[in-house]
Amino acid sequence: MDWNDLRFFLSVARTHSLTKTASELKVSQSTVSRRIEAIEASLRTHLFVRHQTGYFLTDAGQNVVKYAEEVEEKVMLLESNISGLDLRSAGTVRLAAPETLASHLIIPALPRFYSRYPDIALQIITGVNTISISRHDADLALRLVRPKQHTLKIRKVGRMASAVYGSKTYLRQHPAADTHPLDGRSFITWDSSYSHLPSSTWLNETYPNSPSTLVTTSVVSQIAAVKANLGLAVLPSYIASQNSEMVEVIPTENVFAEDLWLVSHADMTASTRVRAVTDFLVEIITETELA
Repeated sequence: MDWNDLRFFLSVARTHSLTKTASELKVSQSTVSRRIEAIEASLRTHLFVRHQTGYFLTDAGQNVVKYAEEVEEKVMLLESNISGLDLRSAGTVRLAAPETLASHLIIPALPRFYSRYPDIALQIITGVNTISISRHDADLALRLVRPKQHTLKIRKVGRMASAVYGSKTYLRQHPAADTHPLDGRSFITWDSSYSHLPSSTWLNETYPNSPSTLVTTSVVSQIAAVKANLGLAVLPSYIASQNSEMVEVIPTENVFAEDLWLVSHADMTASTRVRAVTDFLVEIITETELA
C-alpha cells in the first residue's frame, strides 16, 4: 500500500470533502478521487459513504483511520529526526500556546529573542484545542492541562495563578466592605460552552449566584470588559498585574493556580532551534514569576 494513498485517505476522513483535500494537498479533485478509489480497491472494501453533503467513513474506514494515523506519526517522526538534527539555531519552530500567553507574555518578549536568534522563524499558533503534538502540528506547545501521551516529552515550567480583579473606577462606583467584597458587584462570565474552564468552574462553584454583567468566550474579551468598568472577572494574575488600573479583589490564594506544561516530541530535543525556543520560554516564564 502506498503511503501517499493513506495521506489522501486521512485528509478526506478529516475534511469530509474531495475539494478541501485537493486544496490542502495542492492536487486536482480527480486525483483525490482516484487515490481514494485505489486504496479501496487495494483493501477490497468501501471506506467512505458518498453523500451530497460530503464523504463519511464506513465502519471499515473508521478502523483504517487508526492504522493510518499510526503510519502518519511514524513518517512524521522520521522526517523530524532528519530535519531536527540541525547544527545551528536556524529554521522554523512552530509553537502552540494559549492566546493570553501568546499575546501578553511571548510576543512582547520576541524582540529580545530575535536579537539572539535572527535565523529562527517562530510561528505561534493560538488555536491550541485543534493542535496535536503527536501529529507534529507543532514542535512545542504550552499547555495548562498535562498531556497523557507517553511518547511526548513533558516538562512543568510554572504555575499560572488567577485572582478576581476589577477596575479602580468600577470598584469606586460599586463600593463594598472588605469583609464582603462582592456585595453589589457583578461578574463578567463565561458562555456555558466554556463551563469546563477552571475560571468558570471556580466561579460557578464558589459564587454560584453571582450576577453577570456580560457573557464572553475569551479572556481577551473579559480583560476588555474589566477595563471598560463593566464588572469583576477571574483573570490570570500576570496579565492583570501589568495594568495599574486593575485591582485584586479576591487574592489568588483564595482562587486557584494552574500548572503550566511545555510539551514536545522527545526526538525534537536534538534540534538546536527547538532547544533555543524552549530555553527562552523557560527564561521569560521564570522572569514573570510563573515558574
